[in-house]
This record gives sequence, structure tokens and C-alpha cells, in this order.
Amino acid sequence: MSAAPRPRPSRDKVSAYRERLRQQGLRPIQLWVPDTRSDAFAAEAHRQALAVAVSDRARDDQQFIDAVSDLDAT
Repeated sequence: MSAAPRPRPSRDKVSAYRERLRQQGLRPIQLWVPDTRSDAFAAEAHRQALAVAVSDRARDDQQFIDAVSDLDAT
């Protein structure tokens, strides 16, 4: 009785997958974005929102945001 074939290691599967993507003309990139779950992010977002809210241009800023926003999107 023969043993069942061993599954391929994950690194081999990933390598083959990436090679197929490269053959399609794609290339990998790494993208770092802010961690929106961090307390520091929340504090900075709050600080910036307050700065905009108390600005002498707050009304103009809000009118611009309203003009470019799709309020009917669901």
C-alpha cells in the first residue's frame, strides 16, 4: 500500500502563485498605511477634525465636502 502524496508546503504554493501573477505582467508591492485601530491615530484624527471645525474656513470646507460627496449612495 502506498502512502498518500504529501501536500506541498505553503511557501511552494505561494511561490507558484506569485510566479503566475508575474507571468500575467503583475509585480508585487508593499504598501504601509496608518493603523486606524491605534489610539495615536484616533487622537490625531480628532485633533485634525477640531482644527478644521474651528477654522474660519470651516463653512467653505464643509460646502466643498458636501458638493463632492455622493449622499445618495447606499
